[in-house]
Amino acid sequence: MDDNRGEELRKLLGQQLGPSEWLCVDQAMISDFGRNTHDPDPLHIDPEWAKVNGPYGGTIAFGFLTVSLLTKLLHSATETTVHVDPMKTGLFLNYGFDRMRLISPVKVDSQVRGQFALVNLDVDKKGRFIATFDCTIEIKGEARPALSALWLTIWIPPAP
Repeated sequence: MDDNRGEELRKLLGQQLGPSEWLCVDQAMISDFGRNTHDPDPLHIDPEWAKVNGPYGGTIAFGFLTVSLLTKLLHSATETTVHVDPMKTGLFLNYGFDRMRLISPVKVDSQVRGQFALVNLDVDKKGRFIATFDCTIEIKGEARPALSALWLTIWIPPAP
């Protein structure tokens, strides 16, 4: 276990990390996600269909697209506070979720940003850190967030 990395993480425990920068979720991003995940749902990828047939007046982001933005938004939120060189400090990987809710749809061309807090830090039997982040993805101009989650990551130390 890397004691320096552990101390670095412990200093962040209980702190707000962020907010991230705002990120525009445009139609190209939504359509690319649909193409890459082989999901042709017209509510997401067909603006004309969604305008006529959907309940939101246009397309919306896939829920899993919103979830997938967590990594980008966390990096943006922590770029000035946490400096990670994977060759020296190991790797952070997704480990799962203790809770996740998709609360509000992200309409096309909405701007989103992430708010994060490191709320728990455990060390497993292999000396890996399991970090739990309380996450919210906000939608600019909307009262309710797009997503709320307890997101788990695992830190794999660098090879000796």
